[in-house]
Amino acid sequence: MVVNNPWTWGLGRRKTAVARVRLKPGTGVFTVNNKPVDEYFVTDRDQTQAKAPLVLTESSDSYDVHVNVKGGGQNGQAGAVLLGIARAIKEVNPAHFEGLREAGLLTRDSRQVERKKPGRRGARRGFQFSKR
Repeated sequence: MVVNNPWTWGLGRRKTAVARVRLKPGTGVFTVNNKPVDEYFVTDRDQTQAKAPLVLTESSDSYDVHVNVKGGGQNGQAGAVLLGIARAIKEVNPAHFEGLREAGLLTRDSRQVERKKPGRRGARRGFQFSKR
């Protein structure tokens, strides 16, 4: 039995944030954790970053986007949403692959927080040295 599913999925990760993106043809509704994107991401930078793949492909009003994101902070979550949407758009319309790739929106940012080492105050920062 074949089920006609209108949703296309995309998974995005950034730092410790994970975003599961569902994309379907629609009117441009964009929700993140059941809130409008402008309400969830407060800063303009995060809103712009989350919407970047839709703006680049000029499809902001063509798709309904529903995102579940968890972990990390606001910046990491915005980056995870960006990657998830870009991957979903690539699946829906492979013609957008080149544009998304050239803009760097399909590349996973693999940077993670470096762990704290023993005998140090942080990952690399040592304790303050005192001569006396």
